[in-house]
Amino acid sequence: MIDGAMQTHSLTLNRFLEHAAKWHPHSGVATGGENGTFASYADILVRAHKVSAVLRDRGTSAGSRVATLAWNTQHHVEVWYGVMGMGAVCHTLNPRLTVEQLADMVVQSEAEILVTSEDLLPMARQIVAAAPALAHLLVIDGGIDDGGDDSAQVLETLLRDAGSGVIWGEFPETMPSGLCFTSGSTGAPKGVMYSHRSGFMHTMRLLQADMAALRAGDVVLPVVPMFHANAWGFPFAAPAVGARLAMPGRRTDGASLARLIVREGVTVAIGVPTVWLDLCDHVETTGIALTTLERITVGGASIAPALLERIERTLGVTVQTSWGMTEMSPVGVFAPPADPDRRAEVSGRPAIGVDLMLADAAGHPLPEQRNCEGHLHVRGWSVVDRYFGNEASACGPGGWFDTGDLAQIDDGGNLTITGRAKDLIKSGGEWINPAEIETVVGCLPAVSIAAVIGRSHIKWGERPLLLVELREGQSVSDQDILGALKGRVASWWIPDAVVRVAAMPLASTGKIDKPRLRSLYGSAVG
Repeated sequence: MIDGAMQTHSLTLNRFLEHAAKWHPHSGVATGGENGTFASYADILVRAHKVSAVLRDRGTSAGSRVATLAWNTQHHVEVWYGVMGMGAVCHTLNPRLTVEQLADMVVQSEAEILVTSEDLLPMARQIVAAAPALAHLLVIDGGIDDGGDDSAQVLETLLRDAGSGVIWGEFPETMPSGLCFTSGSTGAPKGVMYSHRSGFMHTMRLLQADMAALRAGDVVLPVVPMFHANAWGFPFAAPAVGARLAMPGRRTDGASLARLIVREGVTVAIGVPTVWLDLCDHVETTGIALTTLERITVGGASIAPALLERIERTLGVTVQTSWGMTEMSPVGVFAPPADPDRRAEVSGRPAIGVDLMLADAAGHPLPEQRNCEGHLHVRGWSVVDRYFGNEASACGPGGWFDTGDLAQIDDGGNLTITGRAKDLIKSGGEWINPAEIETVVGCLPAVSIAAVIGRSHIKWGERPLLLVELREGQSVSDQDILGALKGRVASWWIPDAVVRVAAMPLASTGKIDKPRLRSLYGSAVG
């Protein structure tokens, strides 16, 4: 007897663009700016194949690393698929880091080609000077007008004469596809190497109805950069369903985003909460109507209820909360779009492919996994096993990865991130959770952003210090700020002082830069 069998096509990421080009050829990618551009998925597929040919002619093959230093644009998408489709690894670089940090990452990845946006060419040249293995510098999103004497070449010019014949997807789905280093805000940056399989499974999870729930008729605006864990996977998810991508380029201020949303008819937007503050300010100042925008997905940091309400009221949208991290490809949980209750309290529920576990400080599972706080561990198809360049596993027994977050899970399976273990403040031998204080203060109408850090104290070891950025034109007394905490947190949790900052320092991911706040304000007091 001969058993039946199913086809075994490899789950490689090029299939998303190929699907879009065949079945949604008139959808595609728009790029923001004063003179915005648009290219169909059918055209992008042709151009991305030519990118592969240009890279092949410069020595790139399966497993090679190609670094990119670029913004969210059509041309970056083409390079992305051109690199990954041929089996090479796309190493995205964050231009908000220092040249020294980026050069060190490139040295580690052993990339020989760097693709850069034209406006980032000066930084790219410095990286090339510090990373001798980089043999080729290719420029996208513009030309070369500064008369540099290096070997930089404009990729668009090379595409005109590019050959063909590079076959996509003829490799195992376990091959690496992308390399992204963590931001370094919690220590030295660590490289996470994604595979085609992990990215494919992540996309299938992201598209579920209780997750991002994208449709062919959507116009998707990923404000989160492609160098932040693959723009949370949306440049894969959008073509997978034929949705149009609206890429903002370098400018993500409120005015630029509003123009792009109106021009392209954006329906779904994705980014960290700080992005939407600027858009709200612009809408409130100008009165512009964003009539097509339906949903905004936030992640990267908890969102204060007052901010969530302001975004929804000002922009006329529904806010979806989410949580994840670079090591998870990165999406972990989503709040379902049809279930708006408690969105400011919970981050969301996991979909198939992500498992959660609460543990004690030593990593032992808590006997009760519901309605108690613990250290959050995760495992799944798109979760890191080993960091790039390391032989030892990054996970504990059972394949559980310690996220460094504190969390709770309720009876409905909703995850609430209650803080970062490293951010806890130990005062007089007892722990204070800054996140709980920040949530209360962040609800005050005059407060735009709140952050709490531990300040060294001779007697108590540490005491909480509250830093606030007020909304433009607003004022509030220290007494009223601290008074809002009375009865909401333990009396000894109430910060000793309030510091007003003109602009809250943000890390490269858009999160509050607490290491910088600690360096500026964390010195000892009597």
